[in-house]
Amino acid sequence: MRTIDSKLMTQTVRDLFLSAAKMPGSDALRAIESAHETETCAPSKQALAQLIDNARISGETGMPYCQDTGMAVVFIDVGQDVHIDGDITAAVNEGVRGAYKQGYFRMSVLDPLTRQNTLDNTPAVIHFNIVPGDKIDITVAPKGFGSENMSRIAMLKPSDGITGIQNFVIDCVKTAGGSPCPPVVLGVGIGGTFEKCALLAKKQLLRDIGSTNEDDALAKLEQSLKIDINALGIGAMGFGGSNYCLAVHIAKYSTHIAGLPVAVNFQCHAARHAHATI
Repeated sequence: MRTIDSKLMTQTVRDLFLSAAKMPGSDALRAIESAHETETCAPSKQALAQLIDNARISGETGMPYCQDTGMAVVFIDVGQDVHIDGDITAAVNEGVRGAYKQGYFRMSVLDPLTRQNTLDNTPAVIHFNIVPGDKIDITVAPKGFGSENMSRIAMLKPSDGITGIQNFVIDCVKTAGGSPCPPVVLGVGIGGTFEKCALLAKKQLLRDIGSTNEDDALAKLEQSLKIDINALGIGAMGFGGSNYCLAVHIAKYSTHIAGLPVAVNFQCHAARHAHATI
């Protein structure tokens, strides 16, 4: 049994958010640069150029790439041979609190009914998972709500099948338009239950943009959807063109004979996340 001080959890979470909230992922930046090279619609091409320039300025100044530094989402895989000395949830929230104050990030978290701000961007949304081993894997994702607000879930009928899934994803994109700050990454979860498919979709946003799905059928569906979405002509920031979607990432899980849950989680072009193992 390995013991890990909860203070190390706090430090790790703080450092990860300080990094992730400032800059888009390197995979996201490469995808944006590639989109800029191929875009023929002048307004969208200019928008993509501005995104690239924003990333340069952020890297030079240390200022956040986007003013919406998001709600803190944290995925934690805890090894079953690890003992954590202290309150792990409190430690994670302390790390979030420290990062958002130290980085002068926007405090965006509040009570959903009174709308009173918590003033430190906590509590975080934390997903724990117990895995074999004696290590802890932590992935953080500052999730802006321009994209989060466009996300949708549907309890389709089994008879809707793959065509129904495709139609739902396309309809989500048509409804979203330019609101989620495209170009976007789409995380799609299929199967499980109401909450499981949403979590599947969220976790797919952590994949490297453009990575190939290990499931051949899902890999084909990802490419087909990306092509169909970009053919809609919505384009970067909704200005038109062929680069609305940088990637579609899909995961599936077994479900009940009577159901076909599907969730679509939008992610803006920044696609911010960071990972560490302790």
